[in-house]
This record gives sequence, structure tokens and C-alpha cells, in this order.
Amino acid sequence: MSEQTVPSALSILQQVLDSMPPVRAMQIRVQDYQDGQLRLAAPLAANVNDKGNAFGGSLASALTLSGWALVTLRLKLAGHEAEVYVADSHLRYLAPVYADLDACAEAAPEADWDTFLATFAQRGKARISVVATQPGTDGRAAAELSGRFVAFAKR
Repeated sequence: MSEQTVPSALSILQQVLDSMPPVRAMQIRVQDYQDGQLRLAAPLAANVNDKGNAFGGSLASALTLSGWALVTLRLKLAGHEAEVYVADSHLRYLAPVYADLDACAEAAPEADWDTFLATFAQRGKARISVVATQPGTDGRAAAELSGRFVAFAKR
């Protein structure tokens, strides 16, 4: 696969997300990708719990999907076809969310995209650590996910 432009790759990513019934029900939309960060958004109304705030499962899903989407996007932009999976993750709920979901993922501080992509090109598999956050109030995160994502070359 040849390298793609960001808008084309984001469009394909949205199509993949829309093909998954649970994700479609959450109404998750790819917002943007800039400065190494990928953002997904979803309306609170489709992800609300009995207390009137964001359902914890929806927050977990949106944060996990933002990490998955980031890794998938970076591989597509580098011209690779891959299957991406979450290998493990840790999620912290820090405050209730009374606004739309806004999951923002980026590589963890210790992660290196060049190493990840080179390893993938050489071995057909690689893993990378990602962090994703849901903003809260006063500039603080309402939820944080740290996870490792693994990619395998499509056969």
C-alpha cells in the first residue's frame, strides 16, 4: 500500500469505526489528527448513564479506540497494512464527565514512532505504548488510559 494523506487515512478510519455496531451506536467520530495526537469525539447523549454523566464503559471504549485508531493511522500513513490490537491497558476514572466524550491519544513519553515503524517493517509485528485522556474541568483529565498496542502485518 502506498503512503496516504492524512484526510484520506482519517476517512478510511471513520469507515472502519462505523462498520462496528457498538462503535456506531456510540456515535464516535474521528475529529482530527495533529501534532501527533488523534482525537475521537462522541455525544454525551448516546453515552450517558443513570446519573446523567458519561457511562464508564463508553469512556473506556472511546479511550481504547483512540489509541487503536492512532496506531492504525500511523501505520497507514507509513504505507503499512496491519491488524492492530490492544495488548493491555490501565484506566483511571478521575472525575465524572458531564460533556461530550473527547478522547485524545498520543504516543507515551517513552515510546518512539520511528522504532515502532522500523520494527514493524522488519518483523511484521511491533508494539507501542499509548496514552489517551478525556478532558475534565480546570484543565485536568477526567479519565486516563495507558496501554500497549500491538500490530501484526495483514496476511
